[in-house]
Formats: sequence, C-alpha cells, structure tokens
Amino acid sequence: MKNVLFVSLGCDKNLVDSEKMLGLLNEAGYRVAQEESEADAIVVNTCCFIHDAKEESIETILEMAEWKKKGDLRALIVTGCMAQRYQDEIQQEIPEVDAVIGTTGYTEIVSILDEVLDRTESLQEVSPEEAVTQEKSFINCCPSIDLLPDSLADKRVVTTGGYTAYLKIAEGCNKRCTYCIIPYIRGQYRSFPMEDLLQEAKNLASNGVKELILIAQETTVYGMDCYGRKALPELLTKLCEIEGIEWIRILYCYPEEITDELIAVMKKEKKVCHYLDIPIQHSEDTILKRMGRRTNRAELISLVEKLRKEIPDIVLRTTLITGFPGETEEEFNNMVDFVDKMEFDRLGVFPYSAEEGTKAAEMDGQIPEDIKESRRDEIMALQQEISAEKEERRIGQEMSVLIEGYLYEDDIYIGRTYMDAPKVDGNVFVRAEEELISGDIVPVRITGANEYDLMGDVIYADEFTE
Repeated sequence: MKNVLFVSLGCDKNLVDSEKMLGLLNEAGYRVAQEESEADAIVVNTCCFIHDAKEESIETILEMAEWKKKGDLRALIVTGCMAQRYQDEIQQEIPEVDAVIGTTGYTEIVSILDEVLDRTESLQEVSPEEAVTQEKSFINCCPSIDLLPDSLADKRVVTTGGYTAYLKIAEGCNKRCTYCIIPYIRGQYRSFPMEDLLQEAKNLASNGVKELILIAQETTVYGMDCYGRKALPELLTKLCEIEGIEWIRILYCYPEEITDELIAVMKKEKKVCHYLDIPIQHSEDTILKRMGRRTNRAELISLVEKLRKEIPDIVLRTTLITGFPGETEEEFNNMVDFVDKMEFDRLGVFPYSAEEGTKAAEMDGQIPEDIKESRRDEIMALQQEISAEKEERRIGQEMSVLIEGYLYEDDIYIGRTYMDAPKVDGNVFVRAEEELISGDIVPVRITGANEYDLMGDVIYADEFTE
C-alpha cells in the first residue's frame, strides 16, 4: 500500500478540495501517512491569496522538498492556488516537485500520483543515463480556471472532527475587487448544482455531521449563473430538511447581495444559525470605490440596522483592510469611528497586501507596512473592548454548545455556540459532571467571560429555568 501525506494550507474552501482529493486517494487504495518519514508521496495544497499565505506555501514546499533530496520521498505534488498561479516558476525553481495541479484539476490527483510513483519505480530498472532523462519529466495539470470540477459528493474524507463540515456551494468570483487575485486563479463564479450539494450534505449527515458551514468566494449569489436567480434561500430551506443536520452557518455573504428572502429564511428555519459573515473591507466611500466594492457607508449602516431589527439575536462578523493605497489618516479615523458605532460581534482586520497583477498594486499612495499594521492594531484594540463588553452581557444566559473536545490538564470541555464559527471566532469552556462526547450539543449556563471566550456549566434536566 502506498502512503501519502497531505498538507492543506489556506482557507476553508481549499480544505474542501483537500478532503475531496483525500477521498479519491482513499478509494484508490492509498493510505494517509501522519509523518513525512512514513510517506511515499507528499501533496501540498497551497494558498497565495496574500503575501503571508504565499510565504507559508513556499516554505512548506521547500521543507517537503528536503525529504525528496534525502531520497526518502518518491513523489512531491503541489496543488491549489499557488500551483495555478506560479506553475512555471515552481517547475523551474523547485526541481524536487514532480507535478502541479491547478485549482480545477484536483479530480486528477490519483492518476497523476500513480504516474509519478510508477515512474520512480521504473527508474530503478534503467541505466543512470536513462534515469536522468526520465526524471526531468514534469506533469502540469492546470485546466481552464473556468471549468467546474465534479462535485465528488460521495468522495470526501472529512478532517474537521466528524461533526462539523464545510459545504462549498460555488467556485470562483465575478466581483473583481481591485486588491483580489481570486478571479485570476479561481475563475468566474460557478455554482455547484443544487442536487449535488443536497446529496453531499445527506452523505455528510449520515456520517455524523451536525453543523454545515456554507462557503464560497461569495455565497449570496449562489445560483445566479445556472438558475438565473439567487437560490441560496431555496438551498437553505432544502438543507434544513436533512435529518441529522442541526446547525447551518453561512459565511462570505456580500452585503449588497443580502435579500429580504434570505433574511426571511433565516428567521423561519430554526436550523439556520442567526450568524452572518459579511466582509465589508472598509467603511469609507472613497476607499470602497477604489477597492471596486459595490456598497457605501450609508448602505452598510442601513444593512446592519435592518439585520439587527429583523433578527435581534443575530451575530455579525466582518473583515476590514487597513492601509489600502491612498487611505488618509482622516479616512482611517472615520473607519475607527464606524467600528465603534457599529459594534460588530466578531471582527478581523488585515493590513493591505499588494498582490502582483491586481489594479490596487499599481495604484499611487502605497502605505508603509508599519502604518498599515499600527492601524490594524488600533482597530483590533477597540474591537477587543467591544467584544469584552458583549461577552460580559452573556453571563447568566442559557445557550446550546457544540462540544469539540476535552482539555485534560484543565478538566474542562471546549465548544462553540451558534455565535462562533470554527477557527476564526471564540470558544466556550464547559464544566460538566458527566462525560460529554465531541459532537454533542448541550445546554450550558454562561458563568464567565473574557474578551473572546465564554465559560459555563452544563445544565442538567432538573436545573432548567422555569
């Protein structure tokens, strides 16, 4: 049996691709290795969305290439965004890499890995001169970025604990914000067929998944390309009918695409978490226009007010960029004021990263890194205060918590409420008198809070509030 080590970098959308490749490899008889020393082959699924992600991908590839140099590793495959964007550079500068697979080519992982491993076996049977010639063979599998890969609804190996899974509902993006490279490496927006997504969700539920997290570069325009309408509300309604699924969370909602129909479904369907991730990136009209965004400050304020009026317990997450080219001190201070007034429940801030090939990278008024970072730090310090106040108000409330693990040293369980997406939001630390199992959803009374996390006790049957 051949052993393959998988390294998945970057976002949750990339993780879904990794899980589907793992499923295909598992079906083909490959065994997943846990250590580099055990692996016949290593696959690195890369990210290059911003500079830091690009650096991490390069460092990981080079680290894995060392195992190839030692002669212990027979195949090194690079997949994902960096493979798509820098396929020629990888071939020329990292000779240890045997193949690159672009963002739409991951369904070919088995045939490519088989070919590379078969070739390395055959090298042992030929002369050194022939081996040199064969070793130079390089596989480039980068189909059109506008291809929609097979959804592989029944092939995934879930790596997120078994009770939570991401459901990628679309590929690509049509928005073309001036700072973003995604359309150039992931292509135009393409929705996966609804019947495929429903089947995938049913398969996940049958394997114990309780929380579905809907993702795409943009979830709110799902269906526009293939159905001619925004079909996210319809998809949500049908997903709610699947037995076993208890929470459905929506990420990557563009503010201008949130409809009354979507809000109505969120209010009606109990399984849909009252949580929205709405990346707005900035608050000032001049910056939003240069970013290529399609909203303005007044519209953003109106949307937040509307959501909070229609769904009083809704939790809103957003992301902001500091130091976009030309951002003045006044514009930045206005954004700080905006954050102070809006009091988002969850907030991430990123210093602007100039990406080659984007319009923003060529703009005048590029801002020094130290200023971008100090502006980020200022907003995050403000958000920490806002978050601490909001978390403090949760003390005394009774909330459902999805248990994710147990911390032996502290004798306490860790989990999340509907208010928290995995990896990016906070946790609840739960005390329990009886053993809990990861994946359980239990009632908890909140007893303490800090800036981002809550503490609480399991509520047993005789303790429920009358």
